[in-house]
Amino acid sequence: MSEKKASVLQGFKAFLMRGNVVDLAVAVVIGAAFTNIVNAVVKGIINPVIGTIGTQNLDSYSSCIKGKCSGTGADATGVQILWGSVLGATLTFLITAAVVYFLMVLPMSKYLALVEARRKAKEGTQEVMDVTELEVLKEIRDELVAQRGSGDHRR
Repeated sequence: MSEKKASVLQGFKAFLMRGNVVDLAVAVVIGAAFTNIVNAVVKGIINPVIGTIGTQNLDSYSSCIKGKCSGTGADATGVQILWGSVLGATLTFLITAAVVYFLMVLPMSKYLALVEARRKAKEGTQEVMDVTELEVLKEIRDELVAQRGSGDHRR
């Protein structure tokens, strides 16, 4: 039974030490910190800009679709659509997506394309060298065949 526990713990340790699990944990931590930054940008910049038109709190934007909406919480009447909350969440998503794309995805794509171009250039150079060596070897072979051929006729 002790050996089984040890193997289970060793398996768990191996699972945790895999690169992708550690990378995922780092991504979650960075994502949580990044969420705080995006929320601060929305609260500190976007909402005040929208506040010049109306209110700084997007959650206060709503529409009543059935009856007269009044009250809050348990005392609320009518059916209220809180479209301001949806707008705020959409803005947060768009800002997050833009920052991730322009600061992470786009530079990484350009970097990977550059690495791929360098790799292809290296392969192309190697191919040219291989072809050149092959041509030289063929010429040497042809010259040797020609010398042997002309040597056989002289005897």
